[in-house]
Amino acid sequence: MRNKRLFILMIGLIVFIAVMGFTLGRTRLTWPEKFLSDTFGTLQGILYRPASAVSDFIGDLSRLSAIQKENELLRQTVAQYAREQVRYNLIEAENERLKKELGFKERQERLYKYRYLIAQVVGRSSNPFDPTIRINLGARDGIKPQMAVTTSDGLVGLVSQVSEFTSTVEPITVLSATTGQGVQIAATILGKEKDSFGIIESYDPETGMLQLTKIDENDPMAPGDTVITSGLGNVYPRGIIIGTVVDRQVGDFGLTEKANVLPAARFDQLQEVFVIVVPDVDAP
Repeated sequence: MRNKRLFILMIGLIVFIAVMGFTLGRTRLTWPEKFLSDTFGTLQGILYRPASAVSDFIGDLSRLSAIQKENELLRQTVAQYAREQVRYNLIEAENERLKKELGFKERQERLYKYRYLIAQVVGRSSNPFDPTIRINLGARDGIKPQMAVTTSDGLVGLVSQVSEFTSTVEPITVLSATTGQGVQIAATILGKEKDSFGIIESYDPETGMLQLTKIDENDPMAPGDTVITSGLGNVYPRGIIIGTVVDRQVGDFGLTEKANVLPAARFDQLQEVFVIVVPDVDAP
């Protein structure tokens, strides 16, 4: 049995050496070899394409996952940038507003020797018939009723009520000649103080204009002029900007004239206001 196996092994070795000798150095294949090579190549191609497709699909899934992670990171970065941009714009706007208000405060104090106490608007009345404003300064800060309140743009109104820590401001938009609500304002024209005079006696909510009345026909007031407080009446300190003359016309009875004045203060955008403290004339 062992001799038989050895004999078969020797025969196989001889056949292998013969085949190697037969094929070594040949460039042309026999038809069985061609058949086997083509068959093997075809089978290999059939098997290779699905395997390659599966491999590409797995690679695409991996790349898609990476792209999704990258997109999510980009979205987070863009959202963070948008938030930072909004925050920067708010800070920049607030900085510009505060610089403007500081400059206004310093100029006014040099001109009129008034003290300006800056206050935050902390509330507004929702009652359309009582559009008062609440500020965060009160009696402990030296606030008293009838003190004038303004912004760097223009006159807002008068302090009407004072508590220990807060105060209520009645805006000039409550002025009404028919109901007598509000305190009328003695006014003049900036640069024409000696020759111009009138009384702000009402506000028209439909036009958004203040009504300046009792203007003399020889008064040099003209559209575009800046209306300021005259200081007469000892309620509103002089020199506070009220608004701009829009037009001028004959008064109701033809004896004097009247004008529409666009308020300078932006009542829908009040954030900080100034309470004006006038020096006590009776103080030593």
